Amino acid sequence: MYEWLVANAWVVWLALFLLLAIIEMISLDLYFIMLGVGALGGVTVALFGGEFWVQVVVFSVTAMLMIMLVRPIALRHLRKDPEALRTNMDRLIGEDALVLEPTSRMNGRAKIGGETWSARTEDETSMQPGTYGSVVRIDGATAYITLRTHLPDLD
Repeated sequence: MYEWLVANAWVVWLALFLLLAIIEMISLDLYFIMLGVGALGGVTVALFGGEFWVQVVVFSVTAMLMIMLVRPIALRHLRKDPEALRTNMDRLIGEDALVLEPTSRMNGRAKIGGETWSARTEDETSMQPGTYGSVVRIDGATAYITLRTHLPDLD
């Protein structure tokens, strides 16, 4: 049995890779997939006929480099929150609002993103129709806006 394992070490490394990939799918913390890439390094060395100790060294070095160099970059890309990925009402925060009716803390209407919304001012100011505001927050079906200090980009 030992001779078969040594002669077919690539099978063991491949099985280890598959096991680590399954564990990664469950955990989603990017450690096990980095170890899996190390196992693929072991598969490569085994297929080229390298000694078992060389396979282990390649596995260890590759996995360590992946964890130290690639994992932090991958986590940074996964955790960043680009504005293009914001959904629903979150994407309206910061958008331009064209005031359609006189708007105060009590009532008003504004056009935001091509749709008409109930609008309120965030502070004590009132806004007249035709002025532009900026959406500060959304509460239910009401957008809270503040006076925009510059005109929106019209491109």
